[in-house]
Amino acid sequence: MSIPENGYPRAAAVSPRLHIAPSVDSTNKKLLKDAFDDPDGHPHLSVVATRDQRAGRGRLDRTWVTPPDSALAVSVLLRVEAVPVDARGWIPLLAGAAMTTAVQAQLDDREVGLKWPNDVLVGGLKICGILAEVMPGDPHTVVVGAGVNTRMSAAELPVPTATSFAALARTADEDRLLADYLTGLRDAIAALAVGGTGAEAVKQSVRTACTTIGADVSVSLPDGVSLIGSAQGIDDEGRLVVEAAGVTHTVSAGDVVHVR
Repeated sequence: MSIPENGYPRAAAVSPRLHIAPSVDSTNKKLLKDAFDDPDGHPHLSVVATRDQRAGRGRLDRTWVTPPDSALAVSVLLRVEAVPVDARGWIPLLAGAAMTTAVQAQLDDREVGLKWPNDVLVGGLKICGILAEVMPGDPHTVVVGAGVNTRMSAAELPVPTATSFAALARTADEDRLLADYLTGLRDAIAALAVGGTGAEAVKQSVRTACTTIGADVSVSLPDGVSLIGSAQGIDDEGRLVVEAAGVTHTVSAGDVVHVR
């Protein structure tokens, strides 16, 4: 992996521990193991990042593999003891909103939005996916992994529904992207922990960014059932509210497709 000559100084100013790995199987897997082996050395907002992830994973156990130097994979350790248990379902959504804001800052002439729960879309095409995992044996520690298509050419895009900075003829400032993401994620988690109006504000920021709300959707649920209907909103627990065939459903996990 070609690390920028000056490193990532903006991101390093936000994270107490920023590890840039030349190559790694999975940034999530590495950070979970490293933090388990050395918890004191991995405080809140510790980061593992790479441009060469060999065996990344997405939601629903999908594989996420990209050519070296074509994408930025980043995992962030969150210590969430102060976040109420019933509010922790918002953590992946807040990460998605934070990345949406970070991407929008560099693509301000494009329509950037959040597909529930946490895919970042540019012009309706996926530029970033996010996976949150709880550390085994420690429910108060969460690792949030994100993969951003940065240098991936149009020919390298894995599916027609994907895009990248390069495919949009743009060069991503990775240091700024990472710093903006970490700052947004840090502040949102802090607001969620404090509760009150601050927590409501960050939840509303997710709803504002979420282009799924108001869209016709097809939702594949983990049990194999599919819902086809209209996304009405996001409830107080972060679940997607879908009206299908006159019945209102709350979806806590599922694969959502915006029906055009």
